[in-house]
Amino acid sequence: MGFMATTTKTLYDIDFVEWTAHMAEMLREGRLDDVDLEHLAEEIEDLGRNDQHTVLLHLSRLLQHQIKRRIQPERDGSSWRSSVTTSRQKIELKIADSPSLRLLLEKNLQKTYRQAIKDALFETGLKSADLPRQYPYTLNELLERDDL
Repeated sequence: MGFMATTTKTLYDIDFVEWTAHMAEMLREGRLDDVDLEHLAEEIEDLGRNDQHTVLLHLSRLLQHQIKRRIQPERDGSSWRSSVTTSRQKIELKIADSPSLRLLLEKNLQKTYRQAIKDALFETGLKSADLPRQYPYTLNELLERDDL
C-alpha cells in the first residue's frame, strides 16, 4: 500500500501578506527561533534582484528613447523627452537608495545599449541606423546630459 504525499502549507504559502506581517512582528519581538529563515532569506534576495531588474529596465528605456531621438529626430517630441527625464530620475533615486546599483549599471551599459538599439530599430520599423557599436559615453554623462 502506497503512502499519499501530503503537502503542509505554511502561512507563507497561504497568505503572503499575513506572513510578512507575522515575520516583522517576530523580528521586532526578538523571537528569532520562530522566524521562517529560509523564506525570509529568499524574500530579501528577491528584493535586491527586483531593484536590479528595475534599474536596468529604466536604463534600457532611457537608452531606447535617446536612440530613437537620434535616429528619428523628426519624431522627437515631448513623450520621448519625458521618458528620458523620468527614466533618469528613477535611476538616480534608485542609486541614491542603493549606491551599489551604479556599478551594476556601469557593468551592463554596453550590453544594455546594444539591446536598446535592437529594440529601438524594431519599434521604429527601421532596418538599420548609423550608430556607434559601443556606447560612447559614461554612465555619468548619460545621466547628466540631455544632448546625447
